[in-house]
Amino acid sequence: MNVTFPHKVLPWLLLLPQLAVTAIFFLWPAEKAVEQAFYQEDAFGLSREFVGLENFVDLLTDPYYYESIVVTLIFSFSVAFLGIAVALLLATMANRVIHSQLFYQTLLIWPYAVAPALAGVIWWIMFDPSIGPVAQWLKFWGIQWNHYLNSTDAMILVVIAATWKQISYNFLFFLAGLQAVPRSLIEAAAIDGASPIKRFWTIVFPLLSPTTFFLLVVNLVYAFFDTFGIIDATTGGGPGQSTKIMVYKVFDDGFIGLDLGSSAAQSVILMGVVGIMTVIQFRFIERKVQY
Repeated sequence: MNVTFPHKVLPWLLLLPQLAVTAIFFLWPAEKAVEQAFYQEDAFGLSREFVGLENFVDLLTDPYYYESIVVTLIFSFSVAFLGIAVALLLATMANRVIHSQLFYQTLLIWPYAVAPALAGVIWWIMFDPSIGPVAQWLKFWGIQWNHYLNSTDAMILVVIAATWKQISYNFLFFLAGLQAVPRSLIEAAAIDGASPIKRFWTIVFPLLSPTTFFLLVVNLVYAFFDTFGIIDATTGGGPGQSTKIMVYKVFDDGFIGLDLGSSAAQSVILMGVVGIMTVIQFRFIERKVQY
């Protein structure tokens, strides 16, 4: 339905608050980051020198930067895959619950209200080699856990913490999608003799593909940008460089190392990487989605 406004100025006035927020909090900081990437500043930002592409050249010849890209890809795709898979399993089980359905759904939504830094602290305590109950349980079964020294343990810890934080968000969308699947289709397939697993993969999951595609994009963006608090609270990027993802390296180089030019250049590259990933997802993966 088309809406006609009496004055041409009114639609722009209605859009003005959103445009102002976008300009102040997104476009202006992005423009400053692009500008700063071509300068070398002192630690206090009092003076700066134009260096052209030198910050980018230094980054692209730095082996630690390539290591952070690999760590980011492993971390992001692990969080996205596990978050979507576990949330789909929990939503399918919750959709089958007959009694106390609201109680179960409420319990599964609670973790979404936890701040990322607090989620990191919770899992850091759970896996602490000295006092953590999970670490003690693993030790009882002969598994030595120490994310302070072992890079694999550290990566597993940050993936678990980041996935746990995002499962509730994914769960809500999957549960809404499952409740929108027509019962007549499932009942017809059951009458034809299709097993529950076959009914899920041939009827339910294809109907959930738009939701799954949306969550894939959201989860990858979350893992790239919104997991700084979890990394900082659990491992601080260590041991060594093993959990230093790209967004955490931006912070570490800019605020700890006081190399503002390199930090800005990394921000520009990170924006480009996420933009390319989004284009690839919408251009190639979306074609396989059935709306």
